[in-house]
Amino acid sequence: MIHIVRGIMNFTRYRKPSAFLLLAVAVIFGIAAVVGFEAGGEGELILLLRLREYVLLLGWLALAALIGAVLLGLAESSLRTPLAIALLVIGVPTLLIGGFVSAVFGGEDEALKTESAPGRADRQLVVVSRSGSLDPVWCVYVHQGKPPRERRWTVGCFNGDSEDNGLSETVWTAPDRIRMTTEGGDLHEVTIAPHGRPDRVVSVG
Repeated sequence: MIHIVRGIMNFTRYRKPSAFLLLAVAVIFGIAAVVGFEAGGEGELILLLRLREYVLLLGWLALAALIGAVLLGLAESSLRTPLAIALLVIGVPTLLIGGFVSAVFGGEDEALKTESAPGRADRQLVVVSRSGSLDPVWCVYVHQGKPPRERRWTVGCFNGDSEDNGLSETVWTAPDRIRMTTEGGDLHEVTIAPHGRPDRVVSVG
């Protein structure tokens, strides 16, 4: 009996601190999910782009931590159950819809080529095949810098809606110049600024 009473007292003592901890975790996961969702602009940090791949997981973790905080923190309140149910009713369908949309229209890019610029280990061209579209799409990026400050810029995207528009070759012609060749034989050269930004973005197809 004494052990049971002590267990109840310990639970009561640590209930609110645990609820605040779960709430803090939920906020952290939520902020990380929002940052990852918003990531994708030109010159974005690669770390944030990687974070974008885990937005749904972060959302589920944030929802679970938030519900746990409600159940612990409002253990003696009549709002406990309605609030937890409301979070489930709003959060679960939203995340499920997000997962469905991501599966249909998203998908991970497949890296086809990674090559450092001549004489520059801090600058790379990266060619990826983009999934989630009806036609094959190839995108060329420049990554500049060393982790965790590595950033990405788009150099060109090629939509294979026509065979001639497909990307045939991508090479460095100089430490600051990239040449892209289509299946139809068209050449596109882009110059890279010292900080990594290309002077233009090629769009074909």
